[in-house]
Amino acid sequence: MNEELIISGRENLGVDPQLQIWHWPIPLYLFLGGLAAGVLFFAALYYLMGKENEFRTAVRRVPFVAPVALVIGLAALFIDLRHKAYFWQLYTTIRLESPMSWGAWTLLVITTASFIWCALHIREFFPNWDWKYSWLKDLETFFNKHKKPLAWVIMIFAIITGVYTGILLSAFNARPLWNTSVLGPLFLASGLSAGAATIVLSSRDSKERLLFTKIDLIILGVELFLIVHMFMGFLASTQVQIEAAGLFLGGPYTMAFWIFVVVLGIIIPAVLDLMELRGFHIPAVIPGILVVFGSLMFRFIFVFAGQVSRWLY
Repeated sequence: MNEELIISGRENLGVDPQLQIWHWPIPLYLFLGGLAAGVLFFAALYYLMGKENEFRTAVRRVPFVAPVALVIGLAALFIDLRHKAYFWQLYTTIRLESPMSWGAWTLLVITTASFIWCALHIREFFPNWDWKYSWLKDLETFFNKHKKPLAWVIMIFAIITGVYTGILLSAFNARPLWNTSVLGPLFLASGLSAGAATIVLSSRDSKERLLFTKIDLIILGVELFLIVHMFMGFLASTQVQIEAAGLFLGGPYTMAFWIFVVVLGIIIPAVLDLMELRGFHIPAVIPGILVVFGSLMFRFIFVFAGQVSRWLY
C-alpha cells in the first residue's frame, strides 16, 4: 500500500480557472483571415506597382479565394457565438480599447473590398459576363475609375487583418502563451506566406511562380526567426512565461508544434524552395501545400495551447 501526502489541491481538475471555450471555429477563422489577408496584400501591391498584366494570377485570379475564405471564416465565428441574434451590435458601437471592435470593422471593410475587387476581375473566369442592370454597370465603372484608391485600401486593411489575427490572442493578458508582442507580426508573416504559397499553387506562369517562390522563402525565414525570438523572450521572462514555453519544449504540444508547424510547415518547404531556385525540378504543389498546412496547424496548436497556459500555480 502506497501512502501519499497531499499538500495542495492545485492539481485537481477545475480548481484553477482555465479558458477552454475556443474550439475549432476560432483557429479556422484565424487561418482563413490570414490567408485572405496574404492573398489580397499581394494582389493590391502588384497592381499598385503596375504589374497587373505581368502577374495576372496574383492580381486578378487568386484574389477570388479571399471573399470565400472570409465568408467561411465569418461563418465559423458566427457558429462560435453564444448569442447569435445579437452579432449586429458589434456595428452599433465602436470601442477603441477593444480588439474585437477593431476586428469587426476591419473585417467589414476587407470583406466588402474583396468582393468589389473580384467583381472588377470576374471576366478573367467569365469573359462574356454582363451585369445586366445599369446601376451595377455604373458601379463597375466607378470602381474601375478609382481602382488605385481601392487597391490602397485593400493593401492597408490586409496588413491590419493579418496583424489583428495575432493581436486578438495577445490581448488576453491572462494567457501567458498569447501575451507577447511577437504574435501580431508572426501571424502576419504566416498569413503572407500562405498567400504567396497559394499564388504559387495557382499560377501557370514560370516567372510568376519563381518570384513568389522567392518571396515565400524570405517570409518563411522571417517566420522562423519570429518563432525563435518568441521562445527566447518567454525563456528570459517570468516563471509563467517559462512554463508557457514549456508546453512546446518538452510539454504536451512539443511534437505537434515542431513537426507539423516548424519542420513540415517551414523548414521542408524552405529547403524545397531553395532546391527549386538552384535548378532542381520540385513540383510546386508539395511546398505550397506544406506551407498552407503548416499555417493552419500553427493556428490550431497555438489557440489550444494558449488556453492551457495560465498564471496560477
